[in-house]
Amino acid sequence: MLSLRTPLHTGRHSRDIIMRSSIFSSLHTAPPDREKRKLMNSILLGGVALPSSAIAGAYFQFLYPPRPSHDKEIQYAKDIVGNPIKRNEWLRSHSAPLTRELVQGLNGEPTYLITQDDRIGLQNYGINSICTHLGCVVPWISSQNKFICPCHGSQYDPEGNVVRGPAPLPLALAHAETDEKDEVFFRPWKEEDFRTHETAWWN
Repeated sequence: MLSLRTPLHTGRHSRDIIMRSSIFSSLHTAPPDREKRKLMNSILLGGVALPSSAIAGAYFQFLYPPRPSHDKEIQYAKDIVGNPIKRNEWLRSHSAPLTRELVQGLNGEPTYLITQDDRIGLQNYGINSICTHLGCVVPWISSQNKFICPCHGSQYDPEGNVVRGPAPLPLALAHAETDEKDEVFFRPWKEEDFRTHETAWWN
């Protein structure tokens, strides 16, 4: 009799242990709904944080406009494909007076090289094309005789002075000169801004 009851008792005891273990495990395992809520909360927080960061960044840029970087003291001007610009060759292909065309300036920044009114030389300064509002590249619109930013509508006169906001400051300047090989180069403009008669804001 003992040999017949012992296996039955042992089997019931084992099943009880297994059931208790399962219940204990279920009590310490987060329900699927809780995990879903955690996931949804993470997605929601990420969705709110990203736009907020973008707005804060734009606001900071508005208060502190981008400053052109002038790490190099001299930078040779290059055309759209990266070739050095020779003064006389440039003037032959840009003979219209006061032509303004983008070239690579200081540290590769897009800068306007300007033909003089008499069409026999270049202006001794270049105009950086980076808008002082939020840093867009500002095209020259010859039909309106202005630089007009396509991003937020800022406008600048032919010398880069602000004539319509929201841009807070004029476009930056750089000296434009020619070496003994007739190659055009830019030099940082560190003195007073001749347009405003104030200290150059980009220094």
